[in-house]
Order: sequence, then C-alpha cells, then structure tokens
Amino acid sequence: MRGNPDAHEIVAPGNLAAVLDLLAGAPGEWTPIAGGTELMVAHAAGRLAAPKLVSLWGIRELRFIKTGADTISIGAGTTFRELRADAGVAAHLPLLVKAASWIGSIANQSRATVGGNLVNGSPAADSSPALLVYDAEVELISARGSRRIPYSEFHTGYKRNAMAPDELLFAVHLPLRFARHRQYLRKVGTRRAMAISKVALAGTATVEKGVVSELRLAAASLAPFPVRLYKTETALLGKPINSSTIQSAREALLAEAKPIDDIRSTSEYRKRVAANLLEEFLVELRSESPPK
Repeated sequence: MRGNPDAHEIVAPGNLAAVLDLLAGAPGEWTPIAGGTELMVAHAAGRLAAPKLVSLWGIRELRFIKTGADTISIGAGTTFRELRADAGVAAHLPLLVKAASWIGSIANQSRATVGGNLVNGSPAADSSPALLVYDAEVELISARGSRRIPYSEFHTGYKRNAMAPDELLFAVHLPLRFARHRQYLRKVGTRRAMAISKVALAGTATVEKGVVSELRLAAASLAPFPVRLYKTETALLGKPINSSTIQSAREALLAEAKPIDDIRSTSEYRKRVAANLLEEFLVELRSESPPK
C-alpha cells in the first residue's frame, strides 16, 4: 500500500519559536519531521499515521555543534554528515563519528539528524550506544521552558520516550572526560555498509594495574530500545581482567540482554554475538594493560 499525500498536512514555520507555539497550541496533534529519512519511508509504505507534520528542516537554532572547555553540545537538527566533519567531535568523541559513518549512505547522512535518530527510538539506532557510554544528556524544550535529563533515561519503551507532547529535543550535551579511556564500538550486520545492525556494542573503560576501575557498556538491538548494560558493568568493576572475570561478564550479559527474534536475526544469535563482542573488548583491555 502506498502513502497518500492528501491524507497529511505539513507546515514549515521556519523558526524555533513558531514551532514551539504550534506544539503548545495543540499538544500531541503535530508530529515534527526533520530530515525525513524515517518518516518518509513510512509514508511511502503507507505506514505513516500522523496526519499533521511540522517541518524542522532549515531551522538554524537546532543546527549547531559547540565545543566548550568541558562539553560538546550538538543541536538536534545537526546532520550526521556535519557530525562526521566536525574536528572537535572527531578529536573528543571518536565513537560517535564512527557510529555516524554507519548511517546509510552519504545521501542519508546529509539528511538524517541527531535528534531524529534519537526520537525515532529504534532499538538498533546507530548513534545511541556511543551516546550512552559517553554519558550524554538530552535537552528538551517547549514554550514552557527547557529541561535536561540523562540520555539513559530518555527511552521509556519501544518507540516511546520521556518527551511531553509539546516538547522537542533541542540538543545533546556530552562531557569531555573520556580522553584517557579505552574505547570500543563494533556493529554486526548483514553487510559492511547500509545495513541495520543485528547487534552493536560500545564501551569505555579505564584499567589500573590490570583491574577495571571505570566502565560503561551500551548496546543496540539487545532490548526494546538502546540500553546501558548496568548489570554487566557491575560484574566487571573492580575486577582483574582474567579468564574467570571474562566468563562471568559473558554470563552477566547473557542474563541481562533481552533481544527479540525478527527478520534480521534471532534472540539467541544476538545474545551470543554481543557476548563475543564484550569478550573482544575485554581482551583488548587486558592486552593494553601492564601485567600485575
């Protein structure tokens, strides 16, 4: 079934204040559309239920990257191509740049936005694991004001999030404190490029005298939304990286992961591959650490 353009209304206010006024005047009635790389696919397939769309494309207040002394702030309207080209992001947040390179083709990256990727809420979202291990915060804005929450609290279920009906995702804020961390990100998919992930794993860690002193792990496609793997982290923190600890960490991940079976993969495959990726990261950490 093809989408019917006559079934939808789209407006383009052209500035942020006008968009927020529109959302405030009719909370829940208007669906924001940015680059359209998800919503237009849904429209073409006849699956776009939203009758009213408000365009965010070209709103300059949403399109920025600001590098400060201790934080990088990324506007929700920033495209992934712009993200890949930014020297500050490349220097401080290499995992995010790597994840951005996975998002479709160059054409997709020139339209897809950071905010759209997060609000879409796909369990397989490419940018999410990196943002989670970098302790990102999201800033939400409305005519009532703005608020910030940890990105780890943004997703509340499959395709659901913590935004109120009159709110927009305005920006993502990332602290610059990971320069000395060992960092890891790997995606497993059907192809090397232009493929939705079967599973992806990100990690940042510090190791002191062979012992894991700080650790963040996050995954895509292991739950109804991208998640931090807190229980797996607990199984590793304060432990030496040896074969026993690696096995315990694998078991913790297998217990914590709650993937589904779908057309791309099975739940069991996703869990086993994620455990293998975790082991790969830990072996790398062990090899880079001085012996005790």
